[in-house]
Amino acid sequence: MFIFVVGLNHRTAPVEIRERFSFSENTLGTVLTDLRGEPGIEGCAVLATCNRTEFYAATTDMEKGLTAVRRFVLRWGNLSPEDYTGYFYSHTLYDAIRHLFRVAAGLDSMVVGETQILGQVRQAYQFACTHGSSNGIVNTWFQQAITVGKRVRTETAIDQHAVSISYIGVELARQVLGDLVGKTVLVLGAGKMSDLTLKHLLAYGVKNLLVTNRSAGRAQELACRWGGRAVPFNALATWMVEADIVISCTAASHFVIEAELGAKVMAERANRPLVLVDIAVPRDIDPLIADLPGMHLYDIDDLQQLAEQNLGERRRAAVQAEEIIEQEIEDFFKWLNSRFIIPTIIALKAKGEAIKQTELERVLGKLKHLPAKEKKLIGSLASSIVNQLLHDPITQVRCHAASPEGHLYSEILQNLFCLDVPGQRLKHPVSETDSRSQQCPGS
Repeated sequence: MFIFVVGLNHRTAPVEIRERFSFSENTLGTVLTDLRGEPGIEGCAVLATCNRTEFYAATTDMEKGLTAVRRFVLRWGNLSPEDYTGYFYSHTLYDAIRHLFRVAAGLDSMVVGETQILGQVRQAYQFACTHGSSNGIVNTWFQQAITVGKRVRTETAIDQHAVSISYIGVELARQVLGDLVGKTVLVLGAGKMSDLTLKHLLAYGVKNLLVTNRSAGRAQELACRWGGRAVPFNALATWMVEADIVISCTAASHFVIEAELGAKVMAERANRPLVLVDIAVPRDIDPLIADLPGMHLYDIDDLQQLAEQNLGERRRAAVQAEEIIEQEIEDFFKWLNSRFIIPTIIALKAKGEAIKQTELERVLGKLKHLPAKEKKLIGSLASSIVNQLLHDPITQVRCHAASPEGHLYSEILQNLFCLDVPGQRLKHPVSETDSRSQQCPGS
């Protein structure tokens, strides 16, 4: 059985194409059922995220399977054949294994090493199992990918170096103050960056979240989303005195926190340390504040510099991750090829045994006068000839079983000896009665 993947992602297709393949949970169940019903698809799973939609499948006929997915994609997305060629990619066999393993490890993501994708791979696998669209090959493929993703993150720490600006801002505050549990954080602004910042703060265990914005309604909405509290913007100084961390990301065109305000706040705090993280461009916080005792100010350049350093660390970890993935690919391919090789060897031995028995019965039927001992010798001779003839082909195909071409050797053996192996369709099936052909009947 063969495996392959067909998909599109943020690098190959614009959002207006990707959104056609953005599936809700209910829709995804229908997609899996419909795709599994396509001729040539023996098992399938779909990985659908914000940046990618990929169809993973197992088939006994690669050409038929790829055609089935292509037909399904064109129909579902109302695309032209030119759209399919321009936006979709496909990987088969060895490359398909590598692709899923790299996806699970976070090496194919927009941000190298991001952690969310591993959970999404696991969810795709579980969803396929729940809807009965998977099979043994796809199950093992995804299970191994999840294992690879875990191993990469454990052995390389690829996800331990923050590259998100909002995350780094929170991490810098933690480095200054230590554990953030029990700290009070004031967030200025109610846009997307503030939203992400609040998400990271909660992940660090911060419970006392204050949100302020010139638009009180937007501050209230954002605070409610993350379990925080909206506070009046015109009382900014008061809340800065209360806070341990101030993270500012407004759209203002001027300083929101000026040096004079900073000095007033620090006087009331009795110089108790205050961490200020300025994510805004233009800057929200007057850089002169950094000169005040107890003030720890980080602006977007500080954060970007650390992000670049951390991205470099992730890239170095990615090199190690690729080595791990190559090891895991070899192990998985040995298993996958055994699914080809072992049934082929069994079928070859069975065919040899059947031919031997047929010929023995025919010959011994004409030599009924021979003593039992001599009949036994003829039987042993026939067995020896068959075993010696089959020894080299069987030995060679076993030697190549662990190679990326292992399944091809198995298929060649099936064609050469006209073997009928369940679940493995020959490339060029023809009639066995066609005396002009040297090819074999298909299964």
